[in-house]
Amino acid sequence: MDAAGRVGSEPQFISSHGNRGGSSGAGAPLIDNVEADQIIITEKKGWKNLFAYMGPGFLVSIAYIDPGNFETDLQSGAQYKYELLWIILVASCAALVIQSLAARLGVVTGKHLAEHCRAEYPRVPNFILWILAEIAVVACDIPEVIGTAFALNMLFKIPVWCGVLITGLSTLMLLLLQQYGVRKLEFLIAFLVFTMASCFFAELGYAKPEASEVVKGLFVPQLKGDGATGLAISLLGAMVMPHNLFLHSALVLSRRVPRSVQGIKEACRFYTIESAFALTVAFLINVSVISVSGAVCSAANLDPEDQLNCQDLDLNKASFLLKNVTGRWSSKLFAIALLASGQSSTITGTYAGQYVMQGFLDLRIIPWIRNLLTRSLAIVPSLIVALVGGSSVLEN
Repeated sequence: MDAAGRVGSEPQFISSHGNRGGSSGAGAPLIDNVEADQIIITEKKGWKNLFAYMGPGFLVSIAYIDPGNFETDLQSGAQYKYELLWIILVASCAALVIQSLAARLGVVTGKHLAEHCRAEYPRVPNFILWILAEIAVVACDIPEVIGTAFALNMLFKIPVWCGVLITGLSTLMLLLLQQYGVRKLEFLIAFLVFTMASCFFAELGYAKPEASEVVKGLFVPQLKGDGATGLAISLLGAMVMPHNLFLHSALVLSRRVPRSVQGIKEACRFYTIESAFALTVAFLINVSVISVSGAVCSAANLDPEDQLNCQDLDLNKASFLLKNVTGRWSSKLFAIALLASGQSSTITGTYAGQYVMQGFLDLRIIPWIRNLLTRSLAIVPSLIVALVGGSSVLEN
């Protein structure tokens, strides 16, 4: 007999709040038929269930290694070398605490954050919160779309405006993986995360940063220079992802955990462990980006043009800088990592938008229409800017 059938007979059993079964609008967009599509987890002793809980943390970690983070990391390394690495360490630790709380909210209550907001607040405050959440999602999503378009331009010389369109279409195509189960999408995102990690770890081999200086930058807080404080705030801002709270609290609903006290505790513990692992990978990627940028821009053999690029480094200039200083393959690896970052973050950004829309407004929309609406919120403004102003405006 499953957990739901034992609610009445076992007093210690904890039941989810609300009825999540039946409708395609309720619950997580990853799951259109909650009862049929959830991954069922049975109670086992020890660490046997850990792998079953692996997945949501990787989707959440993408927000901390999106193209916007990469650009801020590049600027930090170019201007202050390894001095601001400690900011990434502090922000990553704070992110783990916050994301773990978001996951626990979903596990314990059976509802995600947006649904709780709709249940707790009157209509007007709830509507205002929805608008603010949508703005946060779009604000994070636009740099991801643009970063993917830049990566396509670096690799295949595709015009940026065309890359914006391809990004939207490819994201919608990859979202079709949800029809084949949650695990397929989670494995795809994990693969993209490890692709980024492999590329930037290889970049470290090309750039050869000083290990002792990197360690000092991680554990010795310092803010030297007039612009260090502003850039430190930018690094922290790039690590603040409001939509991730909605995303994580909903992603954990893809598992039907045992509703006993022990089952709930185990789920919370394992979700914290898998989040820590995924966020550690994201942390190492951010450290690698800053270290590569710091090593390249402090190299003794920089020509005047490369020195000028280091003063105002962005995603596009970074590709040319790496090519000039460390070789063509280094530039290609950066473009591949940027493509993996942009594509994966646009997928998770789309899901965050779906959770926000469904949770706050309780909308019942056909999944492909829902995907199209949330994608358009970022694609349309990016495409307009690309067509009107070109890549130079997008960089700004």
